[in-house]
Parts: sequence; structure tokens; C-alpha cells
Amino acid sequence: MTMVAILTGAGISTDSGIPDYRGPNGVWTRDPEAEKLATYEHYMADPEIRRRAWRMRLDGPVLRAEPNAAHRAIAAFERRGHPVRVITQNVDGLHQIAGVPERKVLELHGSARSVVCTGCHARSSMADALERVKAGEDDPKCRTCGGVLKSATVMFGQRLDPVVLGEAMGIAKATEVFLAVGTSLQVQPAASLAGIAAEHGARLIIVNAEPTPYDALADEIVREPIGSSLPALLERLG
Repeated sequence: MTMVAILTGAGISTDSGIPDYRGPNGVWTRDPEAEKLATYEHYMADPEIRRRAWRMRLDGPVLRAEPNAAHRAIAAFERRGHPVRVITQNVDGLHQIAGVPERKVLELHGSARSVVCTGCHARSSMADALERVKAGEDDPKCRTCGGVLKSATVMFGQRLDPVVLGEAMGIAKATEVFLAVGTSLQVQPAASLAGIAAEHGARLIIVNAEPTPYDALADEIVREPIGSSLPALLERLG
């Protein structure tokens, strides 16, 4: 059976009500200041930015979102016994909620469903932290050491986990088919995985509304809406 790697970006989750970042209606397109909330240096230095970030998490769509047809199609493809690995730039956890086994999903940019202490690195659930915010703690501190808590996501100015990235590169080199779905392929090093896969002989298929820097390397480009085109594409690959 053909090994398939699927790199997913924000575009796969817009149908679940989670806006992308850089599209015409993207979070940072509409509010350039919001980018500071996701910048490690600003977040650590400024309690007001942390308070804004917690309020945004409280009102944000991520924890309320449900998987859409594209997430479900990938999970169904995996259930049918196809060797598949999902490498995601998303932090929403929707692939796992849709039914892709935890061990087959690599989260390059971490997870918004957990929080991590910047001091002692203790992890706990985002839902618990948000309960504390609702109860009146506008900048909750780590219960273990009193350190600054942040979402367990990779912020601007932070390195990706080298172990996770190494594993993603290994998958990109070994796979026979590489799908890039709903990603602008502009954020490195995630975007370079498409190039690595193509260099190592994988069939590269890009499913994205806008052109990407890797289109010239692609064997196939799909510009149709992801919710309908990805299930059809996986059906064909299956």
C-alpha cells in the first residue's frame, strides 16, 4: 500500500469556524496587533499582552470547534488501513478528535488544548486554565512553581521541537505521496517538507485556494474547496 503523508495548515480548519491567519480575512490581516499576542518576547515581557491573550483564548473558536468533512475524510482514509501520517501546522487538535490516532499526528506548532509553564515546563489542560480565567484570574500562574503559563503552542520567536521536526523530515523523505492541504507553504521550516518530499521522489499534490511557492514542484494542484475536494482526492488515492 502507498505511504501517504498529509501536511495540513489553517485552510483545512476554516470550515470548522477557525479563521486562518494570513488570508484576506485572516486574524493577523484584520488585526496586525494580534500578532504580538503570539510573539514569545512580547508575551513574556508584558502582563497586559498576557491578559489580552487569555481573553482571546476564552472567546476564541478553537476549543468549541468540531472536525469538518476534510478532517473526517483523513480519519476514514486511515481507518481503511492506509499507511498515513498527518503533519499539521494547526494547534486545534481536530485531526485527533476526528479519529486519527494520536501517534499518527505530528503537531509541528504544538497544541492549544494544553498549557505549559515557561518556568518548570509542567503541562496541564487549557480547559482548566480557562476555568481559572473565568473565575477572575486574568493572568493565571503555574500551580507548581508560580511561573508564567502559556498555551502549549510554538510562538513567534520560539524554536520548533527538534524531535518533532526531525520525525516530520523523516516522513517527508520516506513517503510516496505528499499532500499539502490548506497551507500557504510560506512558514518555514514546515513549508520545506513539501520540497523535501518532492526531492525524494514523492508525488506532490497541493490542495490550496491560493498559489504557493512550491506549485512548480507539484505533480497536481487542486484549487477547489477543501471540504469537497479532499474527500474526493483521498477516495481516488484509496
